[in-house]
Amino acid sequence: MEQSFIYALIGGVIIAIAASLKMLFNGRVAGISGILGGIFNFTPGDVSWRSLFILGLIGSGVMMKFIAPQFFNYQIETSYPMLVIAGLFVGFGTRLGSGCTSGHGVCGIPRMSTRSILATCIFMATAIVTVFLLK
Repeated sequence: MEQSFIYALIGGVIIAIAASLKMLFNGRVAGISGILGGIFNFTPGDVSWRSLFILGLIGSGVMMKFIAPQFFNYQIETSYPMLVIAGLFVGFGTRLGSGCTSGHGVCGIPRMSTRSILATCIFMATAIVTVFLLK
């Protein structure tokens, strides 16, 4: 088996465990766009856990950069303005779809949410068409 497949499998299992624990102990879906968006609502007692969650995501990426720099051995082949435009489209899409791939795909599909299954199918179809048209 290819080594990158093993790493992807381990990462997927870790994400599934984290999402399950979040639901089990907090009764909340681990949808990143919702967690990030909730920081800006300034609901008392809600900002701290959301901020720590986002800092944990960023911190784990920074930590992995030092532990296993080979995972970051890639070249981005597009311009910064295109990356900004793509990010804005992703942000718009998460608002339009009432969530992101982590909320719908990782947390909604296992709960058999029809809305999440449909949203994830649309996300994937859009990604496939976009790659086909742009690459």
